[in-house]
Amino acid sequence: MSRKPRIRSGSGVTMHDVARAAGVSAITVSRVLNQPQQVSPQLREKVMQAVDALAYVPSRSARTLASARSRTVLVLIPSLDNTVFLDTLAGIESVLDAAGYQMLIGNSHYDSEQELQLLRAYLQHQPDGVLLTGLTHAAPFEDILRRRALPAVYMMDLADDGRCCVGFSQENAGAAITRHLLESGKRRIGFLGAQLDERVLKRLDGYRAALEEAGCRDAGLEWLDPSPSSMRMGAAMLEAALAARPDCDALFCCNDDLAIGALARCQQLGIAVPERLAIAGFNDLQPAAWCTPSLTTVATPRRAIGSHAARQLLRLIAGEAPEAAQTDLGFQLMLRRSS
Repeated sequence: MSRKPRIRSGSGVTMHDVARAAGVSAITVSRVLNQPQQVSPQLREKVMQAVDALAYVPSRSARTLASARSRTVLVLIPSLDNTVFLDTLAGIESVLDAAGYQMLIGNSHYDSEQELQLLRAYLQHQPDGVLLTGLTHAAPFEDILRRRALPAVYMMDLADDGRCCVGFSQENAGAAITRHLLESGKRRIGFLGAQLDERVLKRLDGYRAALEEAGCRDAGLEWLDPSPSSMRMGAAMLEAALAARPDCDALFCCNDDLAIGALARCQQLGIAVPERLAIAGFNDLQPAAWCTPSLTTVATPRRAIGSHAARQLLRLIAGEAPEAAQTDLGFQLMLRRSS
């Protein structure tokens, strides 16, 4: 009677190797990988620790063996509803398509654990490299990339630890727009923050640093909500801010959605912008220039970040050194009538 063949990953590690390391049967490993809902969380975690430790990835096709290129790149982003990341994807696609690569897109919904599960799931497709949003990820994430020797480029921010990244300083951008509000004569400048991902918090750090320099920082002028951002939220936060601190004379909103909602509510309430209250946003989305008054904001090079990051990743996949470990594409203040 013939033996059932062992299922191997591209690295030569078998499912039986994982089973031995985890102290379970190969059937249990298969169930964890293919029907995780049928396995207890404790057992699932035990098996996944062995999977990560052995860098095991079940290969779905002979064409994606380690000796071959899949011609795919995994792109992990936190949202498909946010124009910022759609623009970034457009930049990535323009480069990868010309090079004969396809994108595998994973949407983490700003959840680091979900991002980790996406990485594990998509590794079964044997991507040649990964494009990541931001610098902070779940603990096993970096270990998995390292064990798989998988080229990766980090987007939207700058790292000083040698990781290949393409973006701009979120903190410097937050400080720059705050200094503009100070230079326009405002002194009681509030901050409206939503979602509170790492990039928003770095903008907040920049805002705080600029106010500290000017001797104007007031912690009572910060309004932070971890919920997803929206124009409706911006309108509601504007009302809450002025109710709590009627002396507030400017608002730096962590993105344009909040700022546009705040502007609209000012119109409804008859609040003069920028005379009574200056408002600034972040990202320079298309509606920003068409608001009444037009919105002061920070233009971010989203599409360029995507295209530069894709080119850097292709160099890494080819075994070449990146043009630079850190590519700073900068930002631009768009000074309009709201400030």
